[in-house]
Amino acid sequence: MKALLSVYDKTGITDLARSLVDAGWELLSSGGTARAIAEAGLPVTDVADHTGSPIMLGHRVVTLHPKIHGGLLADRNDPEHQADLETHGIDPIDLVVGNLYPFSSDPGIELIDIGGPTMVRAAAKNHEHVGVVVDPADYDAVAAEISAGGLSFETRRRLARKAFAHTAAYDAAIVSWFDDTDEASDATDPLPDSIHLAADRVQDLRYGENPHQVGARYRFSGQHSWWDDAIQHNGKDLSFLNLYDTEAAWQLVHALGGEPTAVVIKHANPCGAATHSDIAEAYRRAHACDPVSAFGGIVAINREVPAELATSLAEIFTEVIVAPGYTPEAMEILMAKKNLRVLEAMPPSSALLDMRSIDGGLLVQTTDRLLAQAEDWTVATDRAPTEQERADLAFAWAVAARVSSNTIVLAKDGQAFGIGAGQQNRRDAGRIAAEKADGRATGGACASDAFFPFKDGLEAAIDAGCTAVVQPGGSVRDDEVIAAANEAGIAMVFTGERHFKH
Repeated sequence: MKALLSVYDKTGITDLARSLVDAGWELLSSGGTARAIAEAGLPVTDVADHTGSPIMLGHRVVTLHPKIHGGLLADRNDPEHQADLETHGIDPIDLVVGNLYPFSSDPGIELIDIGGPTMVRAAAKNHEHVGVVVDPADYDAVAAEISAGGLSFETRRRLARKAFAHTAAYDAAIVSWFDDTDEASDATDPLPDSIHLAADRVQDLRYGENPHQVGARYRFSGQHSWWDDAIQHNGKDLSFLNLYDTEAAWQLVHALGGEPTAVVIKHANPCGAATHSDIAEAYRRAHACDPVSAFGGIVAINREVPAELATSLAEIFTEVIVAPGYTPEAMEILMAKKNLRVLEAMPPSSALLDMRSIDGGLLVQTTDRLLAQAEDWTVATDRAPTEQERADLAFAWAVAARVSSNTIVLAKDGQAFGIGAGQQNRRDAGRIAAEKADGRATGGACASDAFFPFKDGLEAAIDAGCTAVVQPGGSVRDDEVIAAANEAGIAMVFTGERHFKH
């Protein structure tokens, strides 16, 4: 029995090689893998000696030879194949152990592996007779099964499936690299001609959106996210909605600037957000926006959680809290709440593309970002906003961009007081926001994620006592809306960009 070992990641390779030798197998290898095996004192034949052809073209041509691929692809049940092997002096190869260059870590032409994927795919295709191992995590089980008599068909098939997933992810990474570096691409079109996705299941969830659904977290192959490093200190396993809502909370708390900030999320929408020099006070203000909706919500904090804040959190039923860290005293308080999931995490990144499933494919768009900054906004009314009003407008606008449409957000002094989310018309969104604010936004700001189609859309801002409004502008009735704002003495600015979120 022959095994061909050629790996980039050499984790555990000498231990596997030793197990194979102990089981009576002959080893073929080349390059660094062959050196590692030889240095471990194990017998190994260099691929160049096996094929009789020298390594050439700067190591680009090593395993691309009939004595390798004939040995891998021969159908052991086909007499013609057996005759060909005998005629050409080709020995069957029964196992391939190979993993590919880490292209995503340092992409470039020289890390586009040709011989490795070809060898892995050949072995995987012929899995009825040949085993293929691409993951060091499988070495111990493979070695044990070989020592017990040989790999079963079920094992070879499982490993073949894993091998094709490995090469598919590798090719997807190369395509993405071409898309990212293609100087000839149209700079006005940031969407690629094709999308090749490869993702690995890395976390099983308690259940999906509902308990009768199965859920898991997948990670794009070669990628890394804050979820991979997050530490869960307490509580039950996470569900689909726990992850979905926590992602929304963690993204929002980092989108609101660098000041101490707290947000409360429920069903992926903020029901509270606030900034304050004291992080404990920021949380109290965020929770005060809508205490009813905050029950059973997700809390995100962008500072280390002190004991004072932990005490406030412990008084409210909360599903998840996520923060960059916790003092020992805070952790002791929170750990006493056995069902509270306590996450410690690094800041999130932002994806370039937003993808959603539809029948037969995907809807793809570039990720929404706040492109127009406050200094770029256009004052539409007779009165310009004051410096304080501008600060309130910027805060309300940043929150509104993360709320399901249609939305109206009322805020003052770095605190959201009324959030009307996900309504089919803007008047209802405004009415809900004003009812929740209950007079607390007097002298504050109103943000609308899209333009007011009619002047009655301002009623919520007027009723809530807001003195400044931010909206995209662009309605055919902008003049009527501006006139209504002037009549009410409200300052209004146009951002020139809409932030629908569905």
